[in-house]
Amino acid sequence: MPRSNLAVVVLLVLSTVSLADGPADNIPENVRRVPKLGIEVPADKRKLLENGLASLRKRIDDLKERRDFKTRDLLPDVEIFYKSVLDALVYQEFFELAELDEASRQLSLGQQRAEELYIHRHSWTTQTGLVVRGYVSKIDGSVQPYGLVIPESYNPKGPQRYRTDLWFHGRGEVLSELNFLKDRMNNLGSITPDDTIVLHPYGRYCNAAKFAGEIDALEALDSVKRRYRVDEDRISVRGFSMGGASAWHFAVHYPDRWFAANPGAGFSETPDFLKVFQKENLLPTWWERKLWQWYDCPGWAANLRQCPVVAYSGELDSQKQAADIMEPAMRAEEVELRHVIGPRTRHAIHPEAKEEVERRMNDLAEQRRTRRLGSKFTTTTLRYNRSTALIVDELEEHWRPAHVTVLEGDDLFVDPQGVTGFTLDFMPRDPVLPGGTFVPSLIVTADKPDLTKPVANIARVTIGRLQSQSDGSYKISAHKVDGTWKLGPRPSDGGLRKKHGLQGPIDDAFLDSFIFVRPTGKAWNEMSGKWSDAELTRAIEHWRRQFRGNARVKNDVDVTQQDMETSNIVLWGDPGSNSVLAKIAEKLPIQWTKESIAAGKDRKFPADKHALIAIYPNPLFPYRYVVLNSSFTYRDFAYLNNARQVPMLPDWAVVDLTTPPNSVWPGKIADADFFDERWQLKPPHAE
Repeated sequence: MPRSNLAVVVLLVLSTVSLADGPADNIPENVRRVPKLGIEVPADKRKLLENGLASLRKRIDDLKERRDFKTRDLLPDVEIFYKSVLDALVYQEFFELAELDEASRQLSLGQQRAEELYIHRHSWTTQTGLVVRGYVSKIDGSVQPYGLVIPESYNPKGPQRYRTDLWFHGRGEVLSELNFLKDRMNNLGSITPDDTIVLHPYGRYCNAAKFAGEIDALEALDSVKRRYRVDEDRISVRGFSMGGASAWHFAVHYPDRWFAANPGAGFSETPDFLKVFQKENLLPTWWERKLWQWYDCPGWAANLRQCPVVAYSGELDSQKQAADIMEPAMRAEEVELRHVIGPRTRHAIHPEAKEEVERRMNDLAEQRRTRRLGSKFTTTTLRYNRSTALIVDELEEHWRPAHVTVLEGDDLFVDPQGVTGFTLDFMPRDPVLPGGTFVPSLIVTADKPDLTKPVANIARVTIGRLQSQSDGSYKISAHKVDGTWKLGPRPSDGGLRKKHGLQGPIDDAFLDSFIFVRPTGKAWNEMSGKWSDAELTRAIEHWRRQFRGNARVKNDVDVTQQDMETSNIVLWGDPGSNSVLAKIAEKLPIQWTKESIAAGKDRKFPADKHALIAIYPNPLFPYRYVVLNSSFTYRDFAYLNNARQVPMLPDWAVVDLTTPPNSVWPGKIADADFFDERWQLKPPHAE
């Protein structure tokens, strides 16, 4: 493509990206609605769309009666069109009159696919070029769309497996499902590498692929892997603007999954970006500062040893800040940042710089993903606990950075700092396994060794040899007891311990299947009852508005054992109004009675003016969470800038109900804290 035409395409693509409004969006008392309410649909157009929806719904229901796997697997590819139009119509998310004609077109496409599927055809599954497809999310059972660019060279029956690039979209406050599908059926996008599948995740709207948006990208990728011939060693993460922030996040948290990352502009952390880009004066609580570590990338820079980065920035773009702040963080970990800069360019992709980025990404794709065992892995939470063959099983303390260095040699030298349990798990004939056919010993170094010394001079404790598994893999675990490392996973003592997927904070419950549980009894007091009812109503609305699914809601009297085994349950109300909460109240570390909420002896709050928000392993099924009185914890103010979309509350919080909820908090936070690694109360935090 000629450079002049390429520049036009880039500018057209970027013109669809709406940015936050800067300082005008720094006033919590004056928050505009995101997304804005759309236009009123004329009566004749509404009737036409309702008839089309009814017709498509009937055909979908007919197809659901079938029991064959193929129909069930492909049905989401039909349902994405039904959902895109239904939601736009029901929730007033048609933003322009032209979108009404697009809705009719999408209903026709849905009907066409349904008719094909009814006669056991599915032409779109072998289509090249622009393709839109869908899957059913584990989080809320909603159908979610994704877009693909399938190369003309794609051969579904050949031996070749294909490079796959994830491209994360930029901020788009009117990016409804309808508009996303329209874009993905008409626009090749910013990248189309040769012989490459490009996956465009929807990311559940506008959140920089965090929280449910993060899971969306992973689930969409899993769907593509099932349906197409993806080369596992040639998958990358890429994006521009908000999509660049997504790419940074996926690079540092899942470093061993990608052959490279290509973040463009965006942001890579919260506090400095908001000061530079948003001109915002930040006054965080102590727990907010800790929780910034979830998505702030500089502290995870060591992980980029596993994932080469080709960053892009416009020379005059304020969002160049993202790469500028990552560069010294990476340099401190002796990691190279390849930073391509578009000369005299603001928030856009410079054509010549784009060519340089593509050359570098192509070179890295040729090298393929390299699984490196001999490196340093950093984490602050067991939510992200894996890299190559290493699995971090336990931390000394969540949100305090932990580092595990694996030293290569004939044996396995492991230096775990801030970690009390880990596993090394090698695939059969794993190329990163040292010693060839020799089964190495696991050697754990003494605390804080001098890693500049030769391996032979490092103090160590030999734990044991790797254990061969029946499938030809090798595995070994170690845990720390009273300062001494012992072989094997920690024996269960019947108590709770934070572990991957069960480590908090509150927002973690909404990265997996959840059910809102509505109380049917009478609240202990009127103030908390009204507050809880209002927060539940808000949670249902805002889950749909921000994460594009319908939260599953059940009455407390209808909750089953299967619900608790398969989902995190979110209990609204108090032990008087919610019968499920009443069953577990005495088993929680924070005691909630008619008189008080007590987080230990010295932290008591009158129950008539306070309510409890918390996350805890469900005492009735401790492999799932129970959450009290909360959905995701950031609120309307954070919708205005994606860097604000971070956890706002730790593992528990007591809310003073005499201060009404606002755009930042669910009320005045009287107290809040994390539970310790055994899910027990900590002493009161001292600032």
